[in-house]
Amino acid sequence: MNHDRTSASSSPDVVSTHSVCGAPCWVSLISRDVDASENFYRAVLGWEWRPARCGDHFRIALADGTPVAGIGAAASMGQTAVAWTPYFAVPSADEAVSRAQERGGTAAVGPISFPPGRAALLADRDGATFGIWEGELFTDWEAWRKAAPAFIRLHTRDAFDAAIFYGEVLDWASEQPGCCEVRYEGEEVVLRSHGEVVARIESGALGAAPDPTIRPHWQIHFRVADVAACVRAAEAHGGSVLREDPHEAVLRDPDGAQFTVTSRREV
Repeated sequence: MNHDRTSASSSPDVVSTHSVCGAPCWVSLISRDVDASENFYRAVLGWEWRPARCGDHFRIALADGTPVAGIGAAASMGQTAVAWTPYFAVPSADEAVSRAQERGGTAAVGPISFPPGRAALLADRDGATFGIWEGELFTDWEAWRKAAPAFIRLHTRDAFDAAIFYGEVLDWASEQPGCCEVRYEGEEVVLRSHGEVVARIESGALGAAPDPTIRPHWQIHFRVADVAACVRAAEAHGGSVLREDPHEAVLRDPDGAQFTVTSRREV
């Protein structure tokens, strides 16, 4: 989902969700305190922020001037959990929502209009939350792909079953032009868009676990130059460390949203 607005008539570089069908196209944070979240992620990830054009409740994170993520106030998205959420490109939000519901998923929000497109917030049949976006993306799409999170990973009960659900909802491995490729490699499902790995799905999550870190969920991995520095900054600004090694750390912001910082370039 792109919280910003760009007119297709003003630039030839605008990409629509039709050309990147089913691929991750945005990540967004739902926050109870947008100002506090801005300060935290500025300290930890070095992001700068600017207002989004779709409303006062949304902001855009910039890394070296490139939009990389969005943040929205929890009140603007209804009764949704504080969390980082990946959004996937679809040609029709209404059709994707219907497909998800027919296959045991649920719709938490939408589809609703965020010009120049439409969005919905869903949960798969194991409870992992994800979003869909129909419409225009933004100029210089390849710059976003390079500056965006290193990758996203679904921790779920059964990777094979999840791949079937998402494949049917998002047109993975279909005849749709520009659709994503799905391959089973070892114990994981690997998603590729235009030849590049953009997501992985792994089994082993427990649906009824009291610990949210092992329940089914999408985990956003942000690539950073110095994992240890991010850990220190997170702790100094009210966050917590859930897991850490020299190359990667799972962090939780002061609002409770978890994310991963990683120095790895390969997924």
